[in-house]
Amino acid sequence: MSRELLLLVDALAREKTVQKDIVFIALEMALASATKKRVHEEADVRVEIDRETGEYESFRRWLVVPDGMVEFPEQQTGLTAARKQIEDIELDDYIEEGLEPVDFGRIGAQAAKQVIMQRIRDAEREQLLNDFLERKEHLISGTVKRMERGNAIIEAGRIEALLPRDQMIPKENLRPGDRVRAWLQKVDRQARGPQLILSRTAPGFIMKLFELEVPEIEDGLLEIKAAARDPGMRAKIAVKSNDPRVDPIGTCVGMRGSRVTAVTNELSGERVDIIHWAADPAQFVIGALAPAEVQSIVVDEERHAMDVVVDEANLAIAIGRGGQNVRLASELTGWIINLMTVEQSQVKAESEHATIRRLFVERLDVDEEVANILIEEGFSSLEEIAYVPLSEMLEIAAFDEATVNELRDRARNVILTAAISDEEQLEKVADDLLAVDGMDKALAANLATHGITDRDGLADLAVDELVEMTGIDNVRATAIITAARAHWFAVEE
Repeated sequence: MSRELLLLVDALAREKTVQKDIVFIALEMALASATKKRVHEEADVRVEIDRETGEYESFRRWLVVPDGMVEFPEQQTGLTAARKQIEDIELDDYIEEGLEPVDFGRIGAQAAKQVIMQRIRDAEREQLLNDFLERKEHLISGTVKRMERGNAIIEAGRIEALLPRDQMIPKENLRPGDRVRAWLQKVDRQARGPQLILSRTAPGFIMKLFELEVPEIEDGLLEIKAAARDPGMRAKIAVKSNDPRVDPIGTCVGMRGSRVTAVTNELSGERVDIIHWAADPAQFVIGALAPAEVQSIVVDEERHAMDVVVDEANLAIAIGRGGQNVRLASELTGWIINLMTVEQSQVKAESEHATIRRLFVERLDVDEEVANILIEEGFSSLEEIAYVPLSEMLEIAAFDEATVNELRDRARNVILTAAISDEEQLEKVADDLLAVDGMDKALAANLATHGITDRDGLADLAVDELVEMTGIDNVRATAIITAARAHWFAVEE
């Protein structure tokens, strides 16, 4: 019988072009399944086939778990009971008991064949997938094989891929037999059907299309640094030239617009804005907002946001239809963009200056005139006054050296007193509050002064309550409260 088994393995491996070990594993599974029916349906059975002789052995086994943690007696045993049989056995080891092997000829031939063939089909599919992935193809061309609930099944060679409805360009109507190109978004190895998940709406798709149309990108003369899309409507791509002799925008547009037109046609008429990529974030944002003209920009590194000032005539252009232009610019650059007119900018600046002025007057015990001088010189926090190089402060014409030293000493004393107070407040704070994403010790101490000392207390707050209580902005407050409430929904699920 062992010789017949080896011949069977050899024949199946050749017929299905898979490794022999795959067939051996499939046979072991079939034998184990048949043995379980004779022993117990829930038993853990292991079959081991000798790859050289074809002889096989069967074992029933139990996993060793902590005493009191045995949930499945047919598959598990406690540590104490296990050590009565094997003294030095440890947790997660197995106790095995030999079984009389099932006669392979007595197994239901059809059942065994089904197990074996399914395993081989899985191996074949895995091999095809691995061969495909080794080629590192991210742009896939294929034919629509069929439509399932609005999703398209794409046949690309011997591989099937799934193009979900929500990854198709809006209003495009794919039919069986249509040729289609798409971006490989992810590989789902757990899926029983097609494991390649495609997208025609991802920014990566438009970047790959330009790589096809613009040879200079493949040659390394140009780079597409980023892309953002409103699928089927409008897109923005940022390009960088690695050769000063090559115009990145003109090269991507092509002679009489031939290259960008080819991409637009593939994307169902999606209009593409091509802009210069810039290492300086402010310059990048200015380019991304084109065709609007920007008057000034204020960068907030902490919030990763920019206040962009445009005149009334450019405001509508900067925003775009339905906010499309500013939204795409934000996605392209990765910065939060706050558009405002000159008047709005002035109102905001006055409001911020009033807040800073009040801080300086109250905490440094100075009059408004001194506070205004500090603001005009660009100071916005006590830390700046306390720790900015002395030489910079001495350059302020309105202050003499004695005044500068007095201001620095007062600022440092206020910061030290606040730090001591924060440490006292932090003793009241629970660890789960400090663990909330976006939380820091200063904010936690501030919350503690208002009686908020744990995660649930924070989660009970409304966003506007947190803003009023701590003075942080709405964006950060929303993110922190969302993070604080996350465990509620996790428990519900």
